[in-house]
Formats: sequence, C-alpha cells, structure tokens
Amino acid sequence: MELAARRTTFVPLMLRTLLGLAILGIGWGGYAMLSQEPEQSKKPRGKPRVIRTRVVELAVEDFQTTVSTRGIVRAHNEVTLTGQVSGRIVKVMPNFEDGAFFEKDEVLLELDPADFEVAVIAANAQLARATAAFKQEETRANQARRNWEELGYTEEPNDLVLRKPQLAEAQANVDAANAQLARAKRDQLRAKIRAPFAGRVRRRSVGLGQSISGGTPLGQIFAVDYAEVRLPIPGRDMKFLDLPETSEDSPVDVELRDALNPENSVVWKGQIVRTEGALDQSSLELFAIARIPDPFGRHRNSGGESKESFAPLRIGQPVLGSITGSILEDVVVVPRLAVRQLDRIYLVDKDELTLKRLTISSIWSDEDRMVVRDPEIFHGALLSVTNVVYAPDGSKVELMPEPESTEAVASEATAKADAAGTEKTSAKTKS
Repeated sequence: MELAARRTTFVPLMLRTLLGLAILGIGWGGYAMLSQEPEQSKKPRGKPRVIRTRVVELAVEDFQTTVSTRGIVRAHNEVTLTGQVSGRIVKVMPNFEDGAFFEKDEVLLELDPADFEVAVIAANAQLARATAAFKQEETRANQARRNWEELGYTEEPNDLVLRKPQLAEAQANVDAANAQLARAKRDQLRAKIRAPFAGRVRRRSVGLGQSISGGTPLGQIFAVDYAEVRLPIPGRDMKFLDLPETSEDSPVDVELRDALNPENSVVWKGQIVRTEGALDQSSLELFAIARIPDPFGRHRNSGGESKESFAPLRIGQPVLGSITGSILEDVVVVPRLAVRQLDRIYLVDKDELTLKRLTISSIWSDEDRMVVRDPEIFHGALLSVTNVVYAPDGSKVELMPEPESTEAVASEATAKADAAGTEKTSAKTKS
C-alpha cells in the first residue's frame, strides 16, 4: 500500500522535471539560432565618389594693400561769433542766414551807428581840450624859464619853477584823450560785425532789432577752405601704413565715399596730414586726421572740373575711407569664398585631379580676399572654390565648367521666348 502511494507521487514529479528541461533546451536552442548573424553576401566594392568642383587659377604677384576705415566729416575751425560792443542790430546781411557762405572780412551784421558817432565826437572834443591845456602849460613853463633867466639866476631852476609836474599832467591828459578817441573809432568799426575767415553759417542766433552786448553769441560759423575727417586705424593695419607724425612728413592719400548712400559713386580725395599720437584706450586704435580741400566745391571751375560731377561734403556726414598702404611682394590672393573653417583651402592637383587640404595664415585680409605667402602655393595652382561637405585628402575631383554669365543666360532666355512667340504667331496665321 505504502509502496504504491510512493510510485503514484514519483511519476508526476519526473514528468514535470523532464518537461521543464525540455522547455529550457528548446529556449537555449532558439537563442543560439537567433544570435548567429546571417552570412552576408559579398558585394563588389563600388567606385569611389568623384567630387565635382569649380576651380580658379592662383597667381604669385605683388599686391597693393588698402586699409578701410570710416569717420565723420567735421569743420577744422568752428567758432561762436560774438559781438565786441553793445548796440541794437539794425541790419542783417543776406550772407548771415543759416547755410549761407561768406568771405573773410565781409560784413555780417550792423549795429545802430548813432551812439558810436557821438562817442567819436565826444572823444575828439576831449582831445582838443587836453591839447589846449597842454599848450597852455607848455607856454607857462617857457615863460617861467625866461623869467628865471631875466632875474639873473645862474643855477638851473628846479622842476617846480619850470612847471614840469603840471606839464606832465597835461601830456598825460592828451595821451588819455588820444586813447579814448582811438577806442571810440575802434568801437565805431566794431559796430559792423565782420567775418573772421571765409566760411559758412551753421546757425544764426540773433535777429533784426535785437539789442546785444559784448560777448553775446550771434551765431555758429565754420571755415570752408578745407574739412577734416577723424579716421580710426586698427592696430593690425598700422604696419601697412607710413602715417605722418609732423607737418614735415609726407602726407598719405585717402579716398572717401558716401557711407549713407552706397549707390553714390562720387569719390572725395584727401590726404592724411597728421595723427593724434596716442592710442584710444578702449579700442587701441590710432586716429589719423585727413584733410579734404574745398569740400563744398566752391572753386571747382578753376580746376577744370565741372560742378555737375562733384557732390559737396556735408559737415557731420559719415564717410568710408580707403587708404593706400604698402605693397606686399610675391603673395597669393585667395578669394574668401574658397576658405573653409576660417583658415582651410583645397588645392587641386592638375595631373592627378585630386584634392589637397592646406591650412593658411593670412598676412592681409578684407571681406572678399585673403593674402597669403606660402611655399606650397605656387604660381598657376588650382584652387577649389566649391563648398563640399566631405573632402578628404587625395579625393578624386571632376572639374566643373564656369557658369554662364547672367547676361548670356538672360539673352538666351529672351531669344527662346521670342522664337516661341514667333512660332505661335505663325501657327495662328496658318489656321
């Protein structure tokens, strides 16, 4: 009985164990089968991709450097015109209006002359009285000397006898009267306020009938014989320029263009005549002073240039400056559009038609060009100018032809359109 019960318990246990082992075996076999990578069929290796690019031919040559800068036109001499005497304005000349031109010593304003004429008459009268008093004292002194001699005195009379103090006082009164007359005449001349130099009126501050005193501001005026521009020179560009430090140094030519209107083709020629001599502490730039003669073109006809081809400079006008610098010898000009990652270019081998990567260091650059001197860049080398995403050294290249000009494409498109229109017209006529 007991033995039968044990057999009944053992058989199901064995079956469950064998079933579990079978499941584990099946799972392991499936894992082993799935974990094996299928053998890939060998495919023939394709040809390496050819990079298509356009190229330009480089040349070893001498390069004229230019330094670009910008500044604002200013008057070299701008002052506040003031009166020297008091009076009422009775006349304002047409050349003392805002923007008007005037010449040196030209009358700009006139004050009421009545008071100045009266002052001159009074000074003349005072001078006449002082002169008469001096004559009287001189006559008395001479009479005193004769009286002294008639009395038989042999020694020299003293100053009191000869009335020298009274004579000196009378002479002082004459000198004072002369000075007063000279001042009255000078004030009379100052009643007509004249221009201290040839210039232009920026702003008039007074009007007809206004009373002024000495020192009253009458208006702002500036000289027009030449204008100045203060041009900042970056520190990296100073080595290309030989700027004048004193008036004895040779000036440097500069060309100025309109910074407000890029379409303005007028070029103003000037010269850098001096520098400020100290670097700006914030930007470390050196400011050069350029001089532009006759900025308003007042004397253009005398130089043979028509006024129609000249545009006047304006005070306060921003301008772009281009300064001729030194000449760099045996260098290569690389167009900036061919430069990758700021300092990398790709050369093309003419014989093998393969790419060669080269890192360059510019000795001069602007927005469009980089000038380099590198022994690996020879005369006639081909430079890739196409922007390629991936270009390892030795990559094969295919040279692309130069694109047709915009004018040629437009002309061809126009010709095709005209031909198509002619064909449509002919078809309609036949129908």
